[in-house]
Amino acid sequence: MDNGADGNRRTLEARWELFHRWGPYVLLGIGSLVSIATADLLMSAAGRRAAVVLVAVAVLLQLAWGRIRGRHSGPSSAGTVYYFLRWALAFALTWLNPFFAFYATIGYFGAERTLPRRWVKPGLFATAVVMSGSQSGGMPPKGTVGWVVLGAVLVVNLLMLSVFSHFAAQEEERARIQAETIGELETANALLRQALDENAALHAQLLLQAREAGVADERRRLAAEIHDTIAQGLAGIIAQLQVVAAGEDPALVREHLLSAQHLARHSLGEARRSVQNLSPLDLEHDPLHEALKKTVCDWGARHGVRADFTVTGTLLRLHTEIEATLLRVAQEALANAGRHAGASRVGVTLSFMGDEVSLDIRDDGRGFDPLGLPPRTGTGGFGLDGMRARTERIAGSVTVESEPGHGTAVSARVPLVPHDH
Repeated sequence: MDNGADGNRRTLEARWELFHRWGPYVLLGIGSLVSIATADLLMSAAGRRAAVVLVAVAVLLQLAWGRIRGRHSGPSSAGTVYYFLRWALAFALTWLNPFFAFYATIGYFGAERTLPRRWVKPGLFATAVVMSGSQSGGMPPKGTVGWVVLGAVLVVNLLMLSVFSHFAAQEEERARIQAETIGELETANALLRQALDENAALHAQLLLQAREAGVADERRRLAAEIHDTIAQGLAGIIAQLQVVAAGEDPALVREHLLSAQHLARHSLGEARRSVQNLSPLDLEHDPLHEALKKTVCDWGARHGVRADFTVTGTLLRLHTEIEATLLRVAQEALANAGRHAGASRVGVTLSFMGDEVSLDIRDDGRGFDPLGLPPRTGTGGFGLDGMRARTERIAGSVTVESEPGHGTAVSARVPLVPHDH
């Protein structure tokens, strides 16, 4: 739309430029032809000769102005001289023959283009005088009645000139406002294009960051899954094989070999499911409380430690991600207890409490000083940090309470989000 408005404006300006260049010649020619046709009625022989001279001077004036007007494209002193010289010629020609008023009308169109602002109204008034003289029967007026008619016609011309000037001023104001609006729209469009370009660049940057974050998160997930499945499974297999290596009872050796075989198969299945980002194998057929009960019983049997599992509150099937997180936390806490605690008794409690679920793992082992642990690296993949990272991913938290010689308590709290059926 802006390009269309600019094109129309340029076309209109070109047409006006054409009129101001050739209009005076055309109007002078029309006035001359009509004056020749009426010369016998309105002009004397001396008047005809004077008119020929004045027309020639008018043509020369127009030719001269055509040469210098390029150096004075707007209102100027040279333009003022040209305007009033042309008016004087039009006045003289109209005095000789009223029909030369055709030439005088050019004064209405060139005033604002040629004259400085303070000379515009005097120039228009002078042109109105010439036009009124022509319309009232020619100059000079004849008698009192002629002067009265001239005055009345002049008043009418001035009123019409005032009305048309008012309309022209309004149109000019509208054009100015339109030009300002177009300029503002162009500026707004430029800013909008800049904003769109910036948004596109930001979007590309966000996509890159999201891709990098996704890669990093997947690496952390795989690291945690490997630690919680393969590493722990291998540790259990090694423990079983160590018993086999030191054992002499064939039945006991067979039992531990079968246990190591079971652990190897279970770890292999967990590894496959971890790569495919599926739920833990223990949750494939059992709900969380059953999977936790089996995990606790198996751990107690492997380590020869009394391990109890308790459920409080109303049992509910939880969202898959929450169940997987709580099971992994329990497995990690039990693995830590088996490696470090030297406990004789372990208790695991799953509690459904209103809008959250709590999992507590307690042992009576040697304990430790939580403040003495190495600083958290932020990778979220191993040990206590791994448990915290898992629960924080689902808006939960993990707290650890321990003291040397007084056992350890690990508590995980997560939102209670029911399973989607």
